[in-house]
Amino acid sequence: MLRQWHLSVDPPTIGARNMATDEAILTAVSQHNVAPTLRLYRWTPPCLSLGYGQPSADVDPDRLAERGWHWVRRITGGRSILHTDELTYSLSLPMNDPLAAGGIVESYRRISRALMRGLELLGMIPQADKMADGVKGNGPVCFEVPSHYEITTGDGRKLVGSAQVRRRDALLQHGTLPLTGDLARICDVLRFDSEEERDAARRKVRDRAATLADALNHEVDWETAAQAIAQGFAETFEVDFLPPPPIDSAEVDRLIEAIYANHAWITRH
Repeated sequence: MLRQWHLSVDPPTIGARNMATDEAILTAVSQHNVAPTLRLYRWTPPCLSLGYGQPSADVDPDRLAERGWHWVRRITGGRSILHTDELTYSLSLPMNDPLAAGGIVESYRRISRALMRGLELLGMIPQADKMADGVKGNGPVCFEVPSHYEITTGDGRKLVGSAQVRRRDALLQHGTLPLTGDLARICDVLRFDSEEERDAARRKVRDRAATLADALNHEVDWETAAQAIAQGFAETFEVDFLPPPPIDSAEVDRLIEAIYANHAWITRH
């Protein structure tokens, strides 16, 4: 029997609304009001997201404002990501779903299979391995070093960055697939002690991370990438997609005002 999941393919919107929508879906799934939900979305304007416990001192707000970029804090962990020229996915599952069994690393491994299948449909051969012991980064940028079972290119550069949170009897995993552009742009809005350090950080990001265009040697438009990722989930987990879930827009607006657009939340660490 096919699994019944909702699929939501959303138009571009601000970072605060994207994060509020993810949380609203997570809550609805945890309360068994909606089926598991795969959401594919994008951001406008570009937005820097911080991990739940990441210091806000990593960010230079003046540089963000100069560029007209937003910033938010996620409910998931990890480090900063600049969301632009990318496909973002989120998956909300009840904790009794077999895909959620075990710990975060085990579920990462399972979910990575669907992402990898989507990338294969786009013509690449991705990898997703357990990270070697003792390999971790200490910088502020998510794409500096892959975590367990995050997806990399054949030469080991990080391609998909993901993070997960478990709460209210459900899990939310969301992640980003950069499609084009210079991933080192994130360094333009982070704090460094000197321009030499900023330039060194840019070089590190370029050495360790890749876009889909880098991996394929040609660009893929957002709609094509979204269709492939959705098909990857459908094939891997034998999913029959339902229309988007009914989400309370008033709850999304409340979460934006109370949390995701609230300066006190963004700068809480």
